[in-house]
Amino acid sequence: MSNTEPMVWFAMRATYGRNMEAKKMLDETGVESFIPMHHVISLGKGGRKIKKYVPVVRDLVFIRTTKEGMLLLKEDIDFLRNIYIPTAEGKKQAVVVPDEQMDNFIMVSGSQNEGIMYFRPDEINIAKGTKVRIHGGQYDGLEGTFIKVKGAREKRVVVEISGVIVVATATLVCDLVEILNENPEK
Repeated sequence: MSNTEPMVWFAMRATYGRNMEAKKMLDETGVESFIPMHHVISLGKGGRKIKKYVPVVRDLVFIRTTKEGMLLLKEDIDFLRNIYIPTAEGKKQAVVVPDEQMDNFIMVSGSQNEGIMYFRPDEINIAKGTKVRIHGGQYDGLEGTFIKVKGAREKRVVVEISGVIVVATATLVCDLVEILNENPEK
């Protein structure tokens, strides 16, 4: 048995909306982390509109480390908590995100494109979509599910972090979309 644990992405909560504080602490210690952000327009003093770049979910932060590293980080940053999802056996399991899935999620949510949309996992039925890969453009190489999402006129490619969050790309040119694993029996 190897004594080196693999690096994985953990979905974590920074209680009381302290995810930006957690990210700063993680950056200072050299731990890779990611917080999905988006632009929001709010009213400032005198009714002036102010455009801010803020977290999509006020307590969500993804951390890439080993299981042991995550446990040590939770000791050092006492407001970090794991996000759990139920298993088939009815137990709870910490959310661990595969690198490829996280890379796709970061490609979409890190793009700062104002056309992207975020959803809770229960708002999107991924099973109704078609697995696709994008060739060309800003999302070149992205793999996700091509599906119609509420609030959008056209289908979009979505990437889901199971039980945590779903992000949908901005509108795409259909010529860039390749269908993967198409079932010939349909």
